Amino acid sequence: MQQEPTTRRRVIAAAAGVAAAVGATAPSASAASATAPPAGSPAGHPGAAGSSPHGSSSAIRARAAALLRRMSLEEKIGQLFVVEIYGQTAETEHARNRELYGVSTPAQVIEKYRPGGVIYFDARRGPDNVREPRQIARLSNGLQRAAVRGGARVPLLVSIDQEGGSVVYRMLEPTTQLPGNMALAATRATRDAYDSADIIADELAAVGINQNYAPVADVNINPENPVIGVRSFGSDTDLCVEFVSTAVRGYHHGGVASAAKHFPGHGDTDVDSHTGLPEITHTREELDRIDLPPFRAAIRHGVDTIMTAHIVVPSLDPSRVPATMSQPIVTGLLREELGFDGLIATDALDMGGATADFPPDVAPVRALQAGCDQLVLAPQLDTAFGAVLAAVRSGKVSEERLDASVRRVMEHKLRRRLFPLPYVSERRAARTVGSRGHRARAREITERSITLLRNESGALPLAGSSSTVLVTGWGTAPLADLARAIGSRRGQRTTTLETGTAPSSATITQATEAARTHDVTVVLANAAAAGKEGGAAQAKLIESLVATGKRVIVAGVRLPYDIRRFPDIPAYLATYSYTAPSMTALARVLYGETRPHGKLPVTIPRLDSPDRPLYPFGHGLHY
Repeated sequence: MQQEPTTRRRVIAAAAGVAAAVGATAPSASAASATAPPAGSPAGHPGAAGSSPHGSSSAIRARAAALLRRMSLEEKIGQLFVVEIYGQTAETEHARNRELYGVSTPAQVIEKYRPGGVIYFDARRGPDNVREPRQIARLSNGLQRAAVRGGARVPLLVSIDQEGGSVVYRMLEPTTQLPGNMALAATRATRDAYDSADIIADELAAVGINQNYAPVADVNINPENPVIGVRSFGSDTDLCVEFVSTAVRGYHHGGVASAAKHFPGHGDTDVDSHTGLPEITHTREELDRIDLPPFRAAIRHGVDTIMTAHIVVPSLDPSRVPATMSQPIVTGLLREELGFDGLIATDALDMGGATADFPPDVAPVRALQAGCDQLVLAPQLDTAFGAVLAAVRSGKVSEERLDASVRRVMEHKLRRRLFPLPYVSERRAARTVGSRGHRARAREITERSITLLRNESGALPLAGSSSTVLVTGWGTAPLADLARAIGSRRGQRTTTLETGTAPSSATITQATEAARTHDVTVVLANAAAAGKEGGAAQAKLIESLVATGKRVIVAGVRLPYDIRRFPDIPAYLATYSYTAPSMTALARVLYGETRPHGKLPVTIPRLDSPDRPLYPFGHGLHY
């Protein structure tokens, strides 16, 4: 489809304006016609050269300074904010945009606030930005056009949380589904972690997403952690150091900026910072030994961004303010002591850990004063924007402090080669996302992550002879995916019975009676889904199934710790994920078509004696 002449002229003019601002040569009309986006399907792959800057560091600093001089105070403040927008195109009218921002379309949100960045979400949160590759690329291009056609003409950072696995992800099929961090660490193959990050980044870059809030650098030493868990590479600091460093390099090679999170370390808590304010009681010595090394390693390997955590760390700041709002933690520790000079992003400011004591007119100002550069998802944006503007005008936040953050944002955008044309090709997006090569590599990685913890009396692998298999336990979609994978084998007939997160006595009885009429029962366990109940009812279900005397196999499809509640189960595997690829890999391991290779990246403690290990770090059986 050809672009309308008016839109084409706007793009050329915007490119010329941005090029002039950064000291580059503006494209001629003929050059722009070759590079500017025709109706949302432009050529180009920003950041395709990985993390290599476009020009020398001194040149980038000079260009950023030139941009800064052209910006009004309001435009500078806009660059601090990362906002969400509702809709699948830049021109989609949506009631939530009107409710949040007083305008109808995503493009109008960009034109009103001139934010430094946007963050995409899928329909589960509501914005519904990410459906399929061409649509996402078209949305990204439309937002970038809105950003560069007015004001200071600065392209956007387009961000997302695409960590891999089945906990924090935004893009579904046809996007390649990669294992999460704990699954990757279970392979013990850093090449798998590198390739996983590279594939994720390649697909994000293809659709115009240039900043991924990943990898998680937290060391998950607390089995009761409700917010990190499998998002971490594990409970061993050295393992996390190795895999965080590798992931950072993989994201860069694939063409997106990386972000290590959640500083200074969110791994030892039993409170979810989305709903409350956790406290980390580690001493400074423990922080240096356990929590900080992965962040130090990420900095050494050129991580672009570090995201702060809404956690209280008294050993670092006795005032007990959340790390995001703490000048001793953000500036004192991260900026000055660790020497990090990249972007510092807040975790979402609409989370409970931030909003409990810091209302919308306070949180962004306090985060900026602490040393943060990106204010992510600040609630009540008009209020937040006005509060920062008033703080600068009153001297509560100095212009030097504001300029330092905006300069870092500009330098980052220049390094990521977003100037002068930050557009992507819709055709390339469709060709890249979910490509045959990406999917094949993902299958290999996923299969290597499956970890066999227990296998008594030769319960596994299952024989290939004809049998009836009951697939039961948690999760309608995972059960269906596993049943489909098992049922595709010759002679295997499956029955599916979903029992929920906390099965009732009646449901347990129903599943037990069904097990008596099947040769094999495979149970999917996910205690984390049960919340405070902790999976006790799922454990009762498994105990009842084992009592039938039939062969019972359990797979922990999120946290590997679930076996603590039923330690005598004949066979137990950990998949760390319940995506369709993970269930397909599980079926292949169950039938011995591929051997279990995984090794525990965490220690699993006993339920009745948490100081004693049930299964040690590194445990993993084979056949």
